[in-house]
Amino acid sequence: MMSDKVLYQQDGPIVTLTLNDPGMRNPISERAMVDAVVGAIERLNQDRAARVGILTGAGTAFSSGGDLRAMKQAFEDRAKQPALTPQYYKFGIQRIPLAFEKLDVPIIAAVNGPAIGAGLDLACMCDMRIAAESARFAESFVKVGIVPGDGGAWLLPRVVGYSKACEMAFTGDALNAAEALACGLVSRVVPDAELLDAAKALAQRIAVNPPYAVRMAKRLLVEGRHSRLDTLLELSASLQALTHATADHREAVNAFLEKRAPVFKGD
Repeated sequence: MMSDKVLYQQDGPIVTLTLNDPGMRNPISERAMVDAVVGAIERLNQDRAARVGILTGAGTAFSSGGDLRAMKQAFEDRAKQPALTPQYYKFGIQRIPLAFEKLDVPIIAAVNGPAIGAGLDLACMCDMRIAAESARFAESFVKVGIVPGDGGAWLLPRVVGYSKACEMAFTGDALNAAEALACGLVSRVVPDAELLDAAKALAQRIAVNPPYAVRMAKRLLVEGRHSRLDTLLELSASLQALTHATADHREAVNAFLEKRAPVFKGD
């Protein structure tokens, strides 16, 4: 199934979301794409058959980030009414990181080309990142005289560390795929033609595990980014009580003791 801006393609437990504006290099700043991305992420989160998501871009770019043509058209309005700009962001692109924050399904960014500005931040919203050799990454807001308005200042340091995030944000310089691998921005680089196969292979390794346990493990990792240890331990104990009551937990233990492959049904 598809919308105008984002394709939603399901293959068993794996869902591939594709930003679908290749002619514009998949910008994500304007309302139609924001609505499409948020809608796709919410749909993925509610899809009980989905165990893993993959996010990629149509054409030769992952995402060019902001639409510079739209920015130019808004010069005068933004200058005359600066108080409207926070509303533009709050009800626009800032809805995307908030949707990702609520997403319990693990999601892999398959970065198939340039991921620039908000496009880089979008990749950082995903749990894992695999890059094609042609991928490029830039926290480039400073190059057009603005700051990250989509949560990049929160996301990027948690992925590459504070010092590297500062270097990227203050210079706006681009990293190639090998440089992204070296700083931990991505976990793997593959030839362009192998990107989706590599992402699907990783997704399949996740999808074979009990889906409730995977979703709850992700929730703990997400909450662990800003929780105190005692708070996270309390949440861990509560989620553990739920996992211990699942049929998949019993199946996993029995299969291990019986030396056979487990079959998980999400029960």
